[in-house]
Formats: sequence, C-alpha cells, structure tokens
Amino acid sequence: MISKLQTLEKLINSELSSKIQSSSINNEELLIEINEKDLIDVVQFLKLNEYCKFKQLIDIAGVDYPENDKRFELIYLFLSHENNTRIKLLIKFEINQTINSLTKVFPSANWMEREVFDMYGIKFKNHPDLRRILTDYGFKGHPLRKDFPLTGFNEVRYSEKDKKVIYEPVKLEQNYRNFDFESPWEGTNYIKEVKNLNKDDQKN
Repeated sequence: MISKLQTLEKLINSELSSKIQSSSINNEELLIEINEKDLIDVVQFLKLNEYCKFKQLIDIAGVDYPENDKRFELIYLFLSHENNTRIKLLIKFEINQTINSLTKVFPSANWMEREVFDMYGIKFKNHPDLRRILTDYGFKGHPLRKDFPLTGFNEVRYSEKDKKVIYEPVKLEQNYRNFDFESPWEGTNYIKEVKNLNKDDQKN
C-alpha cells in the first residue's frame, strides 16, 4: 500500500524533477535535498500546489561541517495542516554564499533567518532587516560555528570603577583541569596513589 508521503514524494519528484537532487522518507517525514539557487521556486510550489499545501514554515535549522567543501547546511521544516504532513528541505552551500530570503513567501522567516545569521554568519539576500537577534550588537563571531571557542572571545561584566557594563577579552584565571572519569566507586587517581603509598609505608 502506497502511503500519503510516498505519493507526495512521487508528485514532487515528477513536478520538480530538474530541481530535486535526492529524496527520502524517515520517521514519517519527507526530506528533499535541492540546490540553494532553486530554494524560492521549490518553496513556492510546496506552498501553493493544491496537493502539497505546506502553508506553515516551522523552523530553519543550521548545521556546520567545517571539513566539507560545502561547509553549511540549512534545513527548512514545513507543515501542511490540511494534509497533516511534514516536509524538510535541505540545501548545502559554501561559506561565502548568500542564500535567498524566504521573507516574501513566509514572513515568519524574518526572525528565523536573523537567528541563523547571528549564530552561523550565513547571509540572506533581500532580507528586510538582517542584524543580530540573540547576541549583542558588538558581539564578535558566531557561537554555533564549530571553530567558535567554548569560552568566547569577550566577557561582559559591570565595572565599579567605570560605573557601566564593559567588554573585556576572555582571561582564564587557571588552566583547564584534567578530570578522572573512572568509576566513582573506585575513586580518583590521587586517592589511589595515597592508598598505595600508605600500603607501602605499612609494609616497611
């Protein structure tokens, strides 16, 4: 028996055959991979086609693979309330590429694309207000990139001397500590060393 998602997959592949790079069904969701230049055309088809009716953009998720030539991936999640189906669009692209904004097709993409820009540094063409949304205006770097340090570049604190909030380069007060991840029932290494020393003293 052919499922609703399989029928949808066949329809999309037949109608958009030149734009679809691959498709698969996993966990009751259809994943379609396309070229980034075809994003607007494919999204408009999914929204306006009578059988698809994907009229809600749920989220835009970014992924960073620094080792790949096409470093970034964007996954667009859509929902059709009428058909009770979900679909995901996947695009892969290089670090300096600019992606077409979906704000004219889905106004809700405005804040989602700003989040992606803030966290990954991915730029969107024709976005009406592309600026940071989760970090400060003067924030340096993009926190969800794999090459962003866990401690960040700057720290924020209130200065009693200047009577205002100031930014300073991160200064770690001590070196990172090495933790012993062995079973807590066996104890940590330094405890074992002390026990062994005590045993040796008792023997002597």
